[in-house]
Amino acid sequence: MPNFTDVTEFILVGLTSRQELRVLFFVMLLIVYMITLLGNIGMIILIGISPQLQSLMYFFLSHLSFVDVWFSSNVTPKMLENLLSETKTISYVGCLVQCYFFIALVHVEVYILAVMAFDHYMAICNPLIYGSKMSRTVCVRLILVPYIYGFSVSLICTLWTYGLYFCDNFVINHFYCADPPLIKIACGGVPIKEYTMIVIAGINFTYSLSVVLISYMLIVVAVLHMRSANSRKKAFSTCGSHLTTVSMFYGTLIFMYLRRPTEESVEQGKMVAVFYTTVIPMLNPMIYSLRNKDVKEAVSKAITKTCLGQ
Repeated sequence: MPNFTDVTEFILVGLTSRQELRVLFFVMLLIVYMITLLGNIGMIILIGISPQLQSLMYFFLSHLSFVDVWFSSNVTPKMLENLLSETKTISYVGCLVQCYFFIALVHVEVYILAVMAFDHYMAICNPLIYGSKMSRTVCVRLILVPYIYGFSVSLICTLWTYGLYFCDNFVINHFYCADPPLIKIACGGVPIKEYTMIVIAGINFTYSLSVVLISYMLIVVAVLHMRSANSRKKAFSTCGSHLTTVSMFYGTLIFMYLRRPTEESVEQGKMVAVFYTTVIPMLNPMIYSLRNKDVKEAVSKAITKTCLGQ
């Protein structure tokens, strides 16, 4: 029978044990994190102050930026601290809290991306009734659902993580508290946690991704029936940024969570996790800025107004 031990803290292995690489990673990830904060907070402020960015698409985009700020901030500060620390510990409670917010924010983000796809579908395929069907009240409700659902599901998932038992191995082969490496070192409560993790991730990723795919299938059909080349170009341009974000985010999460945790998958998962916890939140504002004429014009006007002191 396993000798279960009360856990007070875990040791995070981190990205690397090589001192010269730790300093390099610290500098690089600190720069990425600062760009993430500046880009996403800047996007939220820009949408709030710019008259031309008051459409519902930008309302949803501001919430995507808000979630990206917290998503990155849940992981990156502790990762940066451990890159310069010799102890690299995280308390048991701190680990559960990090797990809770990570799972919650992942679910919030995937469903916000699904809501944005549905909004694109309504705007392109049903332009005549878009204003009446997608009112501000409806959109507030649509954006509230991902938050309520995400944090509720995360509470259930975190309780199952709390049900894991540990023996004499408290070393997490990761740079934050994630389910796969925790399952790998647990010696009790593993089957139910492993099963529920895969099932819940599979159901939510499949459902939200289905909304995205069906929305875009209908959009493609509608666009192909458009007579104007400019209308087709504008429609694809509107959807391009969102499709890029969806592809990056879903691709990395499916790679991470829809596999059984093994030593090899956990090691590979660390590199993938760097991408979706730090790089993607940094890239999202850039993707929507560089590919969007309205955002670029709003940035230009805001800079001009600031420079002129008006």
